[in-house]
Amino acid sequence: MPERDIQFLCDLAAQLRVDSIRCSTAAGSGHPTSSMSAADLMAVLFARHLKYDFDHPDAPLNDHLIFSKGHASPLLYSLYKAAGAISDEELLTFRKRGSRMEGHPTPRLPWVDVATGSLGQGLPVGVGVALAGRLERLPYRVWVLCGDSELAEGSIWEAVEHAGQEGLANVTLIVDVNRLGQRGPTRHGWDTGAYARRFGAFGWHTIEIDGHDPGEIDFAYSDAGNTRRRPTVILARTRKGEGVNEVENREGAHGKPVKNPERAISELGGPRDVTVTVAKPGDGRGPRSFEGGSLKLPEFELGGQAATRSAYGEALTAVGAAMGQVVALDGEVADSTKAEEFAKAFPERFFECYIAEQQMVAAAMGLQTRGWAPFAATFAAFLTRAHDFIRMAGVSGSDIRLVGSHAGVAIGEDGPSQMGLEDLAMMRAVYGSTVLYPCDANQTAALVAELASAKGVCYLRTTRGDTPVIYPPGENFAVGGSRVLRRSPEDRATIVAAGVTVHEALAAADRLADEGVAVGVIDLYSVKPVDEAALREAAATTGTLVTVEDHRPEGGLGDAVQEAVSDLGPRVVRLAVRNLPGSAEPAEQLADAGIDRDAIVAAVKAL
Repeated sequence: MPERDIQFLCDLAAQLRVDSIRCSTAAGSGHPTSSMSAADLMAVLFARHLKYDFDHPDAPLNDHLIFSKGHASPLLYSLYKAAGAISDEELLTFRKRGSRMEGHPTPRLPWVDVATGSLGQGLPVGVGVALAGRLERLPYRVWVLCGDSELAEGSIWEAVEHAGQEGLANVTLIVDVNRLGQRGPTRHGWDTGAYARRFGAFGWHTIEIDGHDPGEIDFAYSDAGNTRRRPTVILARTRKGEGVNEVENREGAHGKPVKNPERAISELGGPRDVTVTVAKPGDGRGPRSFEGGSLKLPEFELGGQAATRSAYGEALTAVGAAMGQVVALDGEVADSTKAEEFAKAFPERFFECYIAEQQMVAAAMGLQTRGWAPFAATFAAFLTRAHDFIRMAGVSGSDIRLVGSHAGVAIGEDGPSQMGLEDLAMMRAVYGSTVLYPCDANQTAALVAELASAKGVCYLRTTRGDTPVIYPPGENFAVGGSRVLRRSPEDRATIVAAGVTVHEALAAADRLADEGVAVGVIDLYSVKPVDEAALREAAATTGTLVTVEDHRPEGGLGDAVQEAVSDLGPRVVRLAVRNLPGSAEPAEQLADAGIDRDAIVAAVKAL
């Protein structure tokens, strides 16, 4: 590399360090030292290897850069300034109210794919973006900047194995091995060989370099670009706080502005006005797409029996035939979630993520950044493992659809380890989420079609066993709606149920009617958002609501109903799973939990 190019890269890196200090000083908080260690790595990337059109962030051939170490946001924003995407004035609004320059990056900035800062997530999402590139047959690259501390996260290694097994040569992971975490040294310090052995075992091409040598960095990026059939990790030995004696390689400086910013900036050679021209990807072919057609949902005979999980598989296949952007992911339980129906019909658009629920959700997030419509399924109980990824999907505004099968005590003999009893609470708490719990096969099919174009994090809860088909084919079920299944002027109470408990509620209502006690029944299939109008009308007319759910009492259906009607002051009796289940048949489980038809009848009579 010519000497003038090296000098330019050094000047650019120095400016990135200076600007990281300036904006964190203006904010009075931030992570300048974590930014300073990676400045050379990013200077070389932007000046010589990244292909990106900042004026057209949706250009299909753009590379993708994910700052997994999102706390190094001062560096990212300083890069945007150097590339001319933001002004110096906006840079100095870092961490201020109303600023796009948030403490950790979010997609409020058009050049940010997903929110980061919860460590261990950038590479898993990057794998999803890279899988999209393979599906689209486009040559863009996925660059992920990662800290050495986050290599302790299990989610990183789920992603490492996934990328290695898939041979994702379009992924380059840049690890900023600066030796120091938040409270002190990292597990392996500067032993890049320890990391290299681990990555190598998963089939990765490994490169160990001095992360402050522009020539070595440039060679490593070129090597990564020339590597075929496997991903590359660049393990860059760096010094935290590089260039400023006060903080360089010193403990106790993490997450704090530099104490003497003027002296630090002077030590770095003072402010500069360096700009970098990031190469644009150029014009080329668009992404490969898959043709769609007319939607013909499966139909289930009224009065018959079918499992809602089976209806999900058939409906997803039908939606996939109608919409070419639909893709499916599964956590090695496709024969149980019934996603295997989609896999057989559209193998190119099906992604097996194995027993790695964090990676499954992250890959869905990555795929949706490219415009795909992912459905990701596993047992409801096991989605709890991926809760932080689901939470960050909400922060990112990701449009993903999650499906939890085998929910509640209704699964029967498998026992409590397999029972999703907290999933409704978890999903309701996610920002902007939609939570649906259908009770029969035709309703499930209709809701799968609704979710295919829905926004935000969407969750569909399905049941293992067969349930009665109570709705005819072709009915529409809007998100935020409900169905009033029983209602009369003589109603003494209204039973509110969803999923498997709808059938128990109907049976209980019929038995009570035989005994001269009239009650209404609402199928609250949309648990978030709820049909407040229907609930409030029932509360006002009967004065008493009985909620019954195959879920813990905290955060589920009962809480959703209570929140909707609390200001009206009705009596709300809540039946939920309060015991610790064992192994038993499904009907026995419902009875033992106090959520079956007998329990509902008893609760109404007690009123």
